[in-house]
This record gives sequence, structure tokens and C-alpha cells, in this order.
Amino acid sequence: MATKKQIILPIAVLVGGIALAAGFSSMKQPPEEKPEQDTRPLVSADVVHLDAINLDVKSYGVVKAKDHTQLVAQVAGQVVYVSEQFVQGGFVKQGDILARIDPNDYEAALIEAQAGLAQASSALEIERAQAHVAQAEWDRIKDDSNEVIPSNLYLRKPQLAEKLARYRAAQASEKRASRNLERTYIKAPYDAIISARDISLGSVVSLGSKFGELSSTSIAEIRLPVADKELQYLTNGGIGATVTVNAEFAGKPTTWQASVVRSEGVIDQTSRMSYLVAQVKTPYASKQPLRFGSYINATISGRSLDNAIVVPHHLVKNNKIAILNDDLTLSFKTLNIVREQNGMIIADAGLNEGQQLITSALEFPTEGMQLKLNDSPAPSGVTQLALKEE
Repeated sequence: MATKKQIILPIAVLVGGIALAAGFSSMKQPPEEKPEQDTRPLVSADVVHLDAINLDVKSYGVVKAKDHTQLVAQVAGQVVYVSEQFVQGGFVKQGDILARIDPNDYEAALIEAQAGLAQASSALEIERAQAHVAQAEWDRIKDDSNEVIPSNLYLRKPQLAEKLARYRAAQASEKRASRNLERTYIKAPYDAIISARDISLGSVVSLGSKFGELSSTSIAEIRLPVADKELQYLTNGGIGATVTVNAEFAGKPTTWQASVVRSEGVIDQTSRMSYLVAQVKTPYASKQPLRFGSYINATISGRSLDNAIVVPHHLVKNNKIAILNDDLTLSFKTLNIVREQNGMIIADAGLNEGQQLITSALEFPTEGMQLKLNDSPAPSGVTQLALKEE
């Protein structure tokens, strides 16, 4: 049987432990209350602006003359005159005499042809008079003649035809001699710049000998290569489009205006490009001439978009772009992309004026997620990814 001591001792130990625990508990300080944290992602945004733009197409080319002519001798002889303007780089007007071949033989040939023509004309007139006399004689004796119809020989018709043929041959000879005399002059067929000269004073030339070359200064042409996919940005395939031509003159950038007049209508087998032909009128008329042989860069005016959206390429994924709503939630908008160029996306639908375009990186963007707008200005020239690649 347990003694009184054995019963009281455990109870005393238990009561003491409880008292000790209560004392320690009363000495403990309560935990500090922490403020609730905002876990929404912080983003930056730019306001969307819709602008009117032109879908211009870039190209390049070399300036050439529309007309380029090789001058050749059409008669033979010695060159007795050469114009001072007939030098490489010289400018000439239409009809200017550039050189002349010795005309003496051709003048003599013309005089001889004119004399032959005069003789043939005289013989023809005499024969016509004789034919008239023969006809009158027949009219006088036909009532007494046994023949009803006179012969052609009696009426001198064959003789008249022969004299007429000789007269026409003499006319042709005179015309040929006159033309050959005119061909002793080497003339400019149009306003031009001399590209080359191959003869000198005293040179003896034969039929077909080359005198030189000249290029028309009325119109310059430029072949502009355009990728087939770029033609969609041009109205009417580019025909009639305005072209801004840029090149250097005397070491300074210079601009000229041109217009597309035609398409060559085929795809080049080597470059796989289509070619448009632009023309510049009177390229040498200004103080800053567009010289033949110049390499140029060209901007072809394309279709216009009234409400175009232009955003950086890296903000778009699968034609979608993220925007920040007024309630600070994220939404995805689908863009109708028209063109991708120089790291930018051009679209004609999908965003409205004044919407906020998210430009900050988001790890896992989802539709409707809550965001917090960063009011501090973003560093100039820096735009982060709004749609991070998964």
C-alpha cells in the first residue's frame, strides 16, 4: 500500500512543472505583425499611337542613258573636219555637225546625176510630143484605114514607157547622189554627251567604220531590282510610283526625283528579282547632274496606311502582343501584320489609339493576370521583352 509521501511527491512535481511553464509563457513576447506584401509583377508600358505611313520599298541601281547610239560612216572617204565638241565628255545639241568626210567625189556624183536627170526629162518630153503627134495623125487617117484599132507601136506607147522608165531611174540616181552627199556630214541625232571618239582629222574611213558613241541627255534610266514579295507593297506593281534617288555628287549626298515607267515583266534567272525601270528627265540640266554610271540607292513610294501600328519585333509572338488594361490586368491582342522590316512589325489592325503596350519582361504571362505599373521612366533606347520565350 502506497504511503502518503509517495502520493504527494508526484503531485507536487506536476504542479511545479505547470507553474514553471506558466511563468515562462508569461515572459514570452508576442510576434511582430508584418505588413501584407504586393506580389504583383512590376511592368513598364508605352502608349500606343496610330500613324499614317507609306510602305516604301528600298532598291538600288546604276544610272544609264535611255538612248545610246554608235556613230558609223555611211559613205567612204577622208575625214576633213572634226568639231571641237566631238570629244569624250563633250555635250552636243541635236543636229550639230560632229565631223565631215571629204565631199568632192559626192558633189561630182550629184552633178552627174542631175545632168542625167535633165537629159532623161528632156527625152521624156520629146517622146510625149511625138506620141501626141502620132495620136493626132491616127485620128486624121483612121476613117480611111482598114484597121479599126491602131497598134501601140504606131502610137509610140512602148517608146514613151521606155523614156519614162529612164527618167525615173535618173530621179533615183539623183536622189541617191544627194543622200550620199548629205551623209558626208556626221551629225548628232539628239542632245547628247559624247561617250567615245574613234577617228581623228585626216582619218580615212570606209562604209561602216566607227566614228564614236554618244548617249542621250534627255532621259536617264535606272533598273531597280525588287524582291517578288516586296511588290505587294507597291500600287499597280510600282508603275507610276515616285522614286527618290540618292547618290553622292562632289562628295556630298544629293537627291533627285524619278518615276517608274515600266516593269521588265520577267524574273532575273540569276538574282530571282523583278526589275522596275525608273526615269529621270534631263539628268545633266541641274548644277548637280545625275551622271551616267553613278551607283544610286532608291526609295520607291509604296502603299499608304492611315492607322498603322509600328511595334518592336520582339514584343510580338505568334501574332499576339500584350497590353495593360485600365484595371491593371494583362490582355493579349492579335495583330494583323502587314510587314516586318528592320526589327519592327507594321500592322493595320489589332490595337487602338491610347492603349498601353507592355514593354517589360514577364516570366509566365497569362490572360487576366494582375500587374503593377512602374511609374518611373524607362532608360532611353531600352525596351525589354513583353512576351518571354518559353
